[in-house]
Amino acid sequence: MRILGIDPGYAIVGFGVLDFNGYDFKVVRYGAITTQAHTDFGMRLSDIFDDMNEVIGTYSPDVMSMEKLFFTTNQKTGIDVAQARGVILLSAVKSGMPVFEYTPLQVKQSVAGYGKAQKKQVMEMTRTILGLPSVPKPDDTADALALAICHGHTANAVNMLSGR
Repeated sequence: MRILGIDPGYAIVGFGVLDFNGYDFKVVRYGAITTQAHTDFGMRLSDIFDDMNEVIGTYSPDVMSMEKLFFTTNQKTGIDVAQARGVILLSAVKSGMPVFEYTPLQVKQSVAGYGKAQKKQVMEMTRTILGLPSVPKPDDTADALALAICHGHTANAVNMLSGR
């Protein structure tokens, strides 16, 4: 299964493409889609959509794993992230790819084994699980890889429980 992990944002969209065979992960590609500050917000969304379509077209993932949106203290930032998330979802839907959403707690539990793990612990476990020489930068990229790992572990557990 090829998994596209996404950490949504409007300045930086982290992405990570992993192949998972039920036991091991293989890194295919990871990086970040970035947009320029002080650019018309609609153009930023258009750039995200175009770049996301390019990632999907190039790597042909089977599924997308994305962080579930939650609002913290800054409502405006949350709304802007929600809009960016919408164009990312549109890219997935238009390509026929199913999307799975996970909370930060689920990602931490899956990757680090503890739902209240610190961000650095999750990043280091992501690096270890994938056999990378260092934690990918920016942080959004490492988060996207953690989301892909979370989906691999979750899908594998579901398949094991259902006898597949």
